[in-house]
Amino acid sequence: MMKPVLIVGCGYVGERVARRLIDAGHRVTAVVRHPERAEYLQAQGIDTQLADLDTDANFEALPLTGALVLHSVPPPNEGTQDPRTANFVEWCRRLPPDNIVYISTTGVYGDQQGGQVDELTEPNPQTDRGRRRLDAEQRLTALMQETGIPVVILRAPGIYGPGRLPLDRILKGEPVICPEEASPGNRIHADDLASLCVAALDHGAGGKVYNVGDGDHRSMTEFVQATADAAGLERPHCVTFAQAEQVIPPGMMSYLRESRVVLCGRATVELGVDLRYPRMEAGIKASLEETRR
Repeated sequence: MMKPVLIVGCGYVGERVARRLIDAGHRVTAVVRHPERAEYLQAQGIDTQLADLDTDANFEALPLTGALVLHSVPPPNEGTQDPRTANFVEWCRRLPPDNIVYISTTGVYGDQQGGQVDELTEPNPQTDRGRRRLDAEQRLTALMQETGIPVVILRAPGIYGPGRLPLDRILKGEPVICPEEASPGNRIHADDLASLCVAALDHGAGGKVYNVGDGDHRSMTEFVQATADAAGLERPHCVTFAQAEQVIPPGMMSYLRESRVVLCGRATVELGVDLRYPRMEAGIKASLEETRR
């Protein structure tokens, strides 16, 4: 009998994972905290339960024990720790699942000034956003060491897909950094990340960390330009990095200031996943087509 699957924080990627697992015959429960999201997922044929890691509401009723668990709840937007994962860990101690897959971020590596990083690179987050994710990883690793519950960590870069393309930026005329000053990029299509999540739940080895990107390291500038080209829109004008500090929103600049090339070969080999979109042009085209449908 297939083990039940619990997707804690069933958002953009989690929904894709749920659909694949249901199609494969798994019993899937999506855990969300907003009633509107629960109603939407139920309408899609996904069994859903309401629970909240901020308040612990309803967690005692979740079928955690013996389940395969995808943990994709993001940390809060402030602080250097992740109290949501701290609460999740406590519930796993009380109701131990069979394994846990956590979607983290390559932001834990911090700024590497364009250098390459792989899974053996020591994390060095330089933003609170990255520190919160590393805190979550460390809490889950400690849980595994204490209880023996296998934990697999997937460090994802920028995630794109239908509804997750920079079309609004392009339509608003927001500038991009000139290509000669733009840093390397790291990203993955949501469908490819979903495939890697399913594989990690099925046969990921406990204690393993995997970088999960597409290996296409062209810059954010090139990604925005390729999106504009595919959508038949005018490419945005470019500015120098110094000018960008004044005209690009601070949230976006915090990402652009960090530069690294994230190597991701281990995940595709060890998890046995062939990416559908190793080149961004194909992923952008598929995303636009799905959005239009």
